Amino acid sequence: MGYQFNTETFNKVLLKLQQEYRIFAPKRFVLEGAFSDTDSIRYDEVSSLEEMELKEKSSHSFKEALIPASETLFYFTEDYVREANPTSKSSILFLRSCDIHALKRLDEIYLHNGGEDYFYKRLRENLKIFLIGCPSSFQNCFCVDMESNVSTEYDAAINFHEDSLLVDCKNPDWIQIMEENALEKLSVEPEYVTQNQVHVTIPSDLSSSVAKSSLWKEYDSRCIACGRCNYSCPTCTCFTMQDIFYTDNGKAGERRRVQASCMVDGFTDVAGGGSYRKTYGERMRFKVLHKVLDYKERFGYHMCVGCGRCDDVCPEYISFSNAINKLDEMTKEVSEQ
Repeated sequence: MGYQFNTETFNKVLLKLQQEYRIFAPKRFVLEGAFSDTDSIRYDEVSSLEEMELKEKSSHSFKEALIPASETLFYFTEDYVREANPTSKSSILFLRSCDIHALKRLDEIYLHNGGEDYFYKRLRENLKIFLIGCPSSFQNCFCVDMESNVSTEYDAAINFHEDSLLVDCKNPDWIQIMEENALEKLSVEPEYVTQNQVHVTIPSDLSSSVAKSSLWKEYDSRCIACGRCNYSCPTCTCFTMQDIFYTDNGKAGERRRVQASCMVDGFTDVAGGGSYRKTYGERMRFKVLHKVLDYKERFGYHMCVGCGRCDDVCPEYISFSNAINKLDEMTKEVSEQ
């Protein structure tokens, strides 16, 4: 069911939804970007349309709204363990099509890759999706080639016109709220990107043999192992555990799940002082092949959704899409060895 709104009437819809949901959307943080004169667009709780930045791509993914960078799982003392309470409200996330596809990847890892992750599941079960229409591509996006530019898995979708907002509502629980505030009913189809400036080609004969290519060594000198590519990626799921002991009682504390990065120092360290991937080229190799080879062999589709955020945030201007496009050259190199 489709509806037309202006800013005032759509804010009334948001106000009504806030009675049941916490609403998270991209938000502009002025002069909080990577450089002193730049802004940061990242997910935060909002209460009105004016607080949202929906016309530009966020530099940070939605993960931090769904899965905290540092999440307390339970509290402990000598005598008992108490599970951390979940949030009291359900959540609404404003996501682009590529991010909805990324959410599917998170579900695959946390819910279908062995046993279910209890803490992720309780967050995911209370999540509703508002699709942000994408009429045109952003810089560094290659979602069309990764087949993540179109999504039908949403509760509602929103398109922006010059003086109005068009909403396609699929959630029956929201129909009354929409009809009470809409200016009129009409047919609405979500807007999708049909063409990107950036293109990638993944070799049809890609195999793990490309790990032997000498071209990975390029990243030994270029990468600085900051991990920004992982933390901005909506499909990265690695985490570590930390036990925090309270200073006033060393036998009590809390266990936290903390997001981790396969690109940073220490990620592959093991007992005895060993490390599986010491060089930055080895780490880049692992990341690229996990996104476009290993994951697909296990689940049948690529992990990368082509959002381009890793390219957006890399301080060394390393392009993930370029790394993908080098795979054909790598395949030829190792086949000739």
